[in-house]
Amino acid sequence: MAMKNTQMRGAIRAALLEEMRRDDRVFVMGEEVGKWNGTHRVTEGFYQEFGERRVKDTPISEAAIIGAAVGAAMNGLRPVPEIMTVNFAFVAFDAIVNSMAKIHYMFNGQFKVPMVLRWASGWGMQATATHSHTPEVIFAHFPGMYVAMPSTPLDAYGMLKAAIRDDNPVIFSESIALYPLIGQIPDDNPDFTLPIGKSDVKREGHHVTLVAYARGVHWALDAAKELAKEGIECEVIDLRWLRPLDLEPVYASFKKTNRCVIVEEALPMYNVGAEIATRLQEDLFDYMDAPIKRVSSADVPLPYSKNIELMALPDVHKVIATIREVL
Repeated sequence: MAMKNTQMRGAIRAALLEEMRRDDRVFVMGEEVGKWNGTHRVTEGFYQEFGERRVKDTPISEAAIIGAAVGAAMNGLRPVPEIMTVNFAFVAFDAIVNSMAKIHYMFNGQFKVPMVLRWASGWGMQATATHSHTPEVIFAHFPGMYVAMPSTPLDAYGMLKAAIRDDNPVIFSESIALYPLIGQIPDDNPDFTLPIGKSDVKREGHHVTLVAYARGVHWALDAAKELAKEGIECEVIDLRWLRPLDLEPVYASFKKTNRCVIVEEALPMYNVGAEIATRLQEDLFDYMDAPIKRVSSADVPLPYSKNIELMALPDVHKVIATIREVL
């Protein structure tokens, strides 16, 4: 299979473009997605190719965007609404958790809601406390929809194509900090997809299990690379999906290493790491040789000052220090 290099945003753009060309029921909508080419340039050129029928610039109303997308999906279309950043999703919370996630169940399967809600998430380079959220675990709390958080261009490409083709509603969260990340995607295989709800082993090892997703995967991989110089081999598991949550590779790794560190950009209270730590303690207590540790952002609103902002976020040094604790 021929491959090509592209940024993360380019991989997302390629997946969306191919699916719109494949299926004319797929359309995009959101603030500035059309004539302005998208805030993050993911939909660049879409308006020129597909026109205003399938590339819809919307008013600044996230509740209206999601509400309209839900209605379109119920009526047989496959909308891909974009919310500029996850920080604005909170004003559409009711439409997401009470409509998008629940309609299929509430109507006993008579309606499907095949839509993919895209947003950018995480560290916004001094975007301050109200514009730097990483709250995907809040949405993963609710049954009825899937939550995706890719860490590489290839994963983003294959996961987004699978999400668009699926009949269930999907939240597709894209890390702002990873948009420039370069990686390979298929150059000639428009039917390439990755399965929904499957974790991935990004690096094999036998001393400690590192579990991460999205940007946390890269902190984990960098830490593993550094510690390998000392003969410490870390296994890195990329969750990729927060719902469905695939813990089989995590369990298999933990049985081998007996130690675990969970790395994520989110805040520490009630986060994904807490769920994984609980599940490991409940299901694999006899394999545990050290306390399960977590690396996350500090439990504060993210500061504006650049130096203090970086202090509040995870980094490779914090991951390495935590790994040393469990070893």
